[in-house]
Amino acid sequence: MGTRNTENGHVEGAVAVDDPAKVRNIVLVGPSGSGKTTLTEALLTAAGVLTRAGSVTDGTTVCDHDPAAVRQQRSVGLAVAPLVHRGIKINLIDTPGYADFVGELRAGLRAADAALFVVCAAEGVDAATVAVWEECAAVGMPRAVVIARLDHQRADAEAEIAACRDAFGDGVLPLYLPAPGGAPGLIGLISGRYFDYTDGYPPKESDPDPAELARLTDARNELIEGIIEQSEDETLMERYLAGEEIDTTVLVDDLETAVARGSFHPVIPVCALTGLGIAELLDTLTGAFPSPLEHPLPAVTDPHGRAHDPITADPDGPLVAEVVRTAVDSYVGRVSLVRVFSGTLRPERSIHVSGHGMADRGHEDHDVDERVAHIYSPLGATLREVPYCVAGDVCALTKIGSAETGDTVSAPEDPILMTPWPMPEPLLPVAIVARTRSDEDALSRNIGKLVAGDPTLRLERNPETHQLVLWCMGEAHADVVLARLRAGGAEVDTEPVRVSLRETFAEKARGHGRHVKQSGGHGQYAVCDIEVEPLPVGSGFEFVDRVVGGAVPHQFIGSVEKGVRAQMARGLSGQNNPVVDIRVTLVDGKAHSVDSSDAAFQTAGSMALKDAAANGRITLLEPVDEVLIRLPDEHLGTILGDLSSRRGRVLGTEIDDERAGFTVVRAELPATALIRYAIDLRSMSHGSATFTREFSRFDALPDAIAAQMT
Repeated sequence: MGTRNTENGHVEGAVAVDDPAKVRNIVLVGPSGSGKTTLTEALLTAAGVLTRAGSVTDGTTVCDHDPAAVRQQRSVGLAVAPLVHRGIKINLIDTPGYADFVGELRAGLRAADAALFVVCAAEGVDAATVAVWEECAAVGMPRAVVIARLDHQRADAEAEIAACRDAFGDGVLPLYLPAPGGAPGLIGLISGRYFDYTDGYPPKESDPDPAELARLTDARNELIEGIIEQSEDETLMERYLAGEEIDTTVLVDDLETAVARGSFHPVIPVCALTGLGIAELLDTLTGAFPSPLEHPLPAVTDPHGRAHDPITADPDGPLVAEVVRTAVDSYVGRVSLVRVFSGTLRPERSIHVSGHGMADRGHEDHDVDERVAHIYSPLGATLREVPYCVAGDVCALTKIGSAETGDTVSAPEDPILMTPWPMPEPLLPVAIVARTRSDEDALSRNIGKLVAGDPTLRLERNPETHQLVLWCMGEAHADVVLARLRAGGAEVDTEPVRVSLRETFAEKARGHGRHVKQSGGHGQYAVCDIEVEPLPVGSGFEFVDRVVGGAVPHQFIGSVEKGVRAQMARGLSGQNNPVVDIRVTLVDGKAHSVDSSDAAFQTAGSMALKDAAANGRITLLEPVDEVLIRLPDEHLGTILGDLSSRRGRVLGTEIDDERAGFTVVRAELPATALIRYAIDLRSMSHGSATFTREFSRFDALPDAIAAQMT
């Protein structure tokens, strides 16, 4: 097995697990700055994986190995850090807390069987974290809460626990509480024992001060009652209320059942820097959280969408795994992080890689057979070779050229496709342009790799504005994408995003097209007269022939129409805006028996439309999108006022049936007003509001704005 050193200490060799029951896949969830990455370092150090913990500010942590993460001093991508505690392998899946990287968070939720919510003891619970909690609740994912950063000068663990209960519900109860007076210790509410961290990890266990234990009686009783309420033993509550002392073993067993069921959520105060609570957290992760055998698995089909037998976390079952993240390493090339759901992944074997349903984001459907050379256990960026990876475990594969994030890995003889996880739509467009010709070549080589690894990134080559546009989740996401392009040798600049406009006639107009040339031999002769009138929005184009007496021979009628259509595609104002929603009527013309031709009448038709535009009045049309905005009620007034300032039209508001205290606003907005709306909406709502957009129609651009654009 391969090992290597990191800047923050020696890395232990990887361990291959034989039994899914000995695996725990835990995703760390929480806002940026809550302490997830620092907590991961403390857990790795306590388990002996590292000899000393790294630092986020120094850029030496295991999980924040991306140069962009080091520069921004926050996680920008998902990372896996496994450890072993009491014979159980725990795959810690550290995810970014910033909203721009929600795609990485969703991938982490897919790979995990339980979620550990990390909240700072001095910051409260933000709306984005509550939203993720509700997503986990909707699918029954087991959850626990860590109150982190107890060393913060404003830390108040008990107040933060109360805030978590308000935000997450009454099923959130502490298993431990900090010792009074800032002493470095915890008091176990079930065991009634004191865990002293004066000398760091591991703690020394003793009996607490009786007076202090008495002070925590109410908290202990509430915890025990909460556990008993989840018990399958209906007599337990009666015995407890009758004064019977419930055995600790019974309480712990019922606690583990309730946590695995997703109905009870223990809270543990932790300080990563001093080690406080690390032992208790490790015991909770291994003892209370479920193994892959207890977690429901995603539905599967064959690559053609036909039904397939359900899968189970059986190492001897059919191979089914999923690529939860794709990255490009400068030394080993493409690295695919894989969660195995069924079967066993082995080296020197062929696999089938299948990806469907992401064509709208640049991921064309594909079914390719590949060969696995080696299997690795990832520790951040470090890859340590292992002999196999069983159902329930997480591993990394290298040089699987066709694999993209979200793809299914299965056996070639039994190809399977997993139902993909939901991904948010990128809503911030960023137009990029290469500085030099060599940069264009580097850009074309690297952009496909980035899109393959990031389903929240969409690439658009706009045929009308001729811009290369990256649709990102926000400014921080765009910054990371641009940094990765430049690291790959492509120097790119950004430019203002241009919105594709349309043109139409505001009134009836007549046009005359005369194309007559004589330069020896056959000349060119074509004359046509047209009438142009506007049609209702969305009507398209109509061509009517009203020529009488054969003034324009029948074989050239279609030529005039071709010329008109070609000029409509080029536009009339010099801005390359296509012309739409008009009726063109050919009323008269002239032809020559020798010099008239298809090409001549096409040119005359084009000239006639331009002449009609010069004689009439052209109106610019802008795209209008229908947007759905979900926002907390307290921000409704601010956001409605902002919509008005953006020339928006509110179609209606209604109570959000999915989230209490939220409102859904349906409105229409010009696309030009939506270019930076993803950033502005997040700012106005403190990150709590979201929106979706869908093209509705083209509307006339106000004259004052149109004058500025021409």
